[in-house]
Amino acid sequence: MTSGADLRAAREGAGLSLAQMARRTHFTRSYLSMIETGKRPVSDEVVAVYERVLGVPLSAPGDPVRVAHEWLLADSPAAVHTRAGRQIGTSLVEELGRRAVELRRLDDVVSSSVLLPVVAAELRRAEELVRDARFSEPVGRQLCAVLGELAQLAGWVAGDTGRLAEAQRYYLRGVEAAQAAGDRVLGAQLISTLSYQLANTGKVEDAVLLARTAVRGADGATPVVRALLLERVAWACAKAGDAGGALRALDAVDDAYADRGVAEPEWVYWLDRNEIDVMAGRCLVELGRPGEAIPLLSRALENYPEERSREVALYLTWLAESCARLGELDAAEEILERAGEHAARMPSARVDARLEELRKLL
Repeated sequence: MTSGADLRAAREGAGLSLAQMARRTHFTRSYLSMIETGKRPVSDEVVAVYERVLGVPLSAPGDPVRVAHEWLLADSPAAVHTRAGRQIGTSLVEELGRRAVELRRLDDVVSSSVLLPVVAAELRRAEELVRDARFSEPVGRQLCAVLGELAQLAGWVAGDTGRLAEAQRYYLRGVEAAQAAGDRVLGAQLISTLSYQLANTGKVEDAVLLARTAVRGADGATPVVRALLLERVAWACAKAGDAGGALRALDAVDDAYADRGVAEPEWVYWLDRNEIDVMAGRCLVELGRPGEAIPLLSRALENYPEERSREVALYLTWLAESCARLGELDAAEEILERAGEHAARMPSARVDARLEELRKLL
């Protein structure tokens, strides 16, 4: 059942004010305000109007487990969205792809609260093209793949600002776009990233299921992509307390990464040995083996770029937790102070939550 809060989140995600929404519909601003705040019931007509204006499905909120299984079993049809409109070609889609790469790299050094409106606007423009433009089938596939990549980035950035429900909607929109593009590997990446979010918010059973679904469904995944998908399995298992599953997945990550050498999708550029060691360390902390985690985390942080302040802060919290659980409280306090300094340079709801968690522990 679509709620007023769902309608408000979808509208804000599209960058529209309540007044702008009213101008694009036959409803008044005051009436829409009452709908969105729950003072009036949400009718099917209002939902349909929001879907038409925003270009997103709202009448059946996505169940990530159901979506994942549908994706796994689907034949990945080349669903090319054509409507009356202008003809676009490869050059425009390639330009959109380059912009997606630039935005993805900006996420390394720009806070999510600053980047989210930019990514959301870029995604909205891509969705408008899919909805309104005319293009050939190959161009349609390319366009949907770019849309899927933008949706993944939008979900990641939204999640980092603490807007988790909005992030999930972006991920599920991305899965749909990846299906339309016939890109099962990209679909796996989106499902796997959603698994990571669910694992971090306590929905560990769903997280494990989605992570394993992504691995099974990623036909033709390259070695580094496979390593990334397996990392998400390891993390979900660790959060679920499944030590055997987590350790087996970490071993598989190492095996997959050792096979690297072929061309990889650009969106996996960030996964290197440091990131793999950090994830292994985090899993070991989660499994109650902090002594084994400290060498991995320390070595990775020594080699980590200082300008990526958000990740440095986040990873320092795991090192601090390792020390704290070994009773080395002075060291943990010192590391946590360093983490706070890095966090101040690049605000993140995700990092703030970890810092608060560690302060309570200490």
